[in-house]
Order: sequence, then C-alpha cells, then structure tokens
Amino acid sequence: MYSEWRRQMRAGMRRSQAARLPVYERTSLFRLYEPGLIPGVFQTAQYAAAVIGSFMTFSGIAADLDEAVAARMEWQKIIYGDREFQVVLEEQALRTRAGGADVMSGQLDRLLAVISLPRVGLGIIPSLAERKVMPSAGFLIFDEEMVQAETVSAELTVTQPREIALYARRFKLLRQSAVDGREARALIHHALDLVQSG
Repeated sequence: MYSEWRRQMRAGMRRSQAARLPVYERTSLFRLYEPGLIPGVFQTAQYAAAVIGSFMTFSGIAADLDEAVAARMEWQKIIYGDREFQVVLEEQALRTRAGGADVMSGQLDRLLAVISLPRVGLGIIPSLAERKVMPSAGFLIFDEEMVQAETVSAELTVTQPREIALYARRFKLLRQSAVDGREARALIHHALDLVQSG
C-alpha cells in the first residue's frame, strides 16, 4: 500500500500519529532500522517537536504540532510492556541535529535510559564499520505481519510475505554490522560529548 503524506495529513498530523497505536499495540516484536534519526518510539517530546515541525514545514501540512507530539508520546508507552524491540541505528542517527544542543543532550540521555530496558536491544553501526549490507531508507517490521517504510512523499506498507522476508534478511545483515552493549553506549556518550562541547 502506498499512502501519500499529503492525503494522510489532510486533517493534521495528530490523527496520523494516533492511528498508529492499534498496530503498535498488537505487535509483539518490532525490528526497526533507522539511518538518520532517533526512532519516534524513543524520542523525547522536544526532539519529536523538532522532527515533526521540520516535516510539517517541508510538507506544508496543517500545523497541529503540539497535538501530534502528544499523540507520539502517547504511543511510546508500549516500550514499557512485554513487547520486544530490536533496533539498529546508523551512527549518523546519533549526530543528526534536531533542535538545539539542549534538545540533543536530552535525547541522547533518553536513548541511554531506554536501552537499559530489558526488552530493548540496540545496535549501532559505526560510521567506519565493515558492512554486510549498505545503508538504505529506514523501515519498521511488525512481527511477520507487515513492514512500513517512509519516502519523501509517502509511507509504504508492505504485507507480501516474500517482501517481508527480504526486509527481515536485510535487518539481520544490518544487525551483523552493528555494535551493542558497552560499545553502543560508548558511541552514544561520544555523540553526547560532541553536543555538549559545542
């Protein structure tokens, strides 16, 4: 399914954010790859406001920023339940500036807190890592049910089992290039030091 942003967002972004909650609530395993930003499910309100605000400005959609951020914060509660999150970020996601230094510091601190949760696994692909597969657009796999990926103009929803299997294979290869645990925390701390030093 191909769903254009301008159609999805006609009534503002809050509805689009809230509409995601049912699929998030019924998913047990999330596999998420993000090359350039901290994923929405881990975002602070300030970081989310910077990201969503930038999208709204670019897209020229209804300016319901506060409501959209509140809706995003509402569906973040799922990370505290019994669902499993396997996340792979490119190191660039830690460095892409969304908001000022205080916003980035808060976001990186939040990421450090979230990855200590027992059902959250985070891998980060260092910028100089030897790669099993090249970077691509970000995507989110919901169990074996569907995949969502975003383009400049639309959101793609993939439900064909053979295509979902391709995304799962790509995720596995991306994961093999990533570091986790102490090494992932070190990359986050390094990004935090860079933000705080200027």
